[in-house]
Amino acid sequence: MATSLSGKVALVTGGSRGIGAATARALAAEGADVVITYVASADKAKVVAREIEAEGVRCAIVRADQANKEDVERLIGFVVAHFGRLDILVNNAGSFITGSLGDPATDFLALDRQYAVNFESVVIAIRAVARVMRDGGRIITISSGAAVRAGFPGVADYAATKAAINGYTRGAARDLGPRNITVNAIQAGATDTDLNPESGPFGSAQKAANALGRFGRPEEIAAGVVFLAGAGASFITGSVLAIDGGYGA
Repeated sequence: MATSLSGKVALVTGGSRGIGAATARALAAEGADVVITYVASADKAKVVAREIEAEGVRCAIVRADQANKEDVERLIGFVVAHFGRLDILVNNAGSFITGSLGDPATDFLALDRQYAVNFESVVIAIRAVARVMRDGGRIITISSGAAVRAGFPGVADYAATKAAINGYTRGAARDLGPRNITVNAIQAGATDTDLNPESGPFGSAQKAANALGRFGRPEEIAAGVVFLAGAGASFITGSVLAIDGGYGA
């Protein structure tokens, strides 16, 4: 087993499925102990945990609602109390709610929750981690190509949350740079997950919109996280890495 991250402890929010699960597995394969969170998919989280432990590393699963500030702060405290440290934070949990502007049927509560999960929870987590993370740590947030190119109607609110992530990433990199903590985002393109399946209503349009003409796999996004978490990315911070099949080309 590769051990480039041996001795490190990683937290992956929304790690029970999709990009989060693939990321948790990839970090474990590199030797990191991993904590994953879930909201409703407890059974899926347990499966991922067993797969991680099969790599010979430790794993803990925590139910945490990223839309709840107290849950996010308790989560960070749990990781440090349980493992003694937190070296890698992956803000992956996300919400994807669509709706055209001016639609009288708009679910504003769902949009508010999307803002809380996609952006506010990231801010809260980074602020909490900054108090406990050792110098030289890694913070990586999963953003979206929608941050720079909406591409389709009905995604204005979602796109805004991801654009906010990109801006916060750059600012946080400046604040934490003196401690050699890197802060980066991955601007993911259309990726085949439960949240955005290739067979979904936007599938054909999303494939046609990128240069490769296909959906990405969660493992392809996870590979970028592992790179940014490793020693080879030690001089990369405040960056937004596009892994999008050429959506922004």
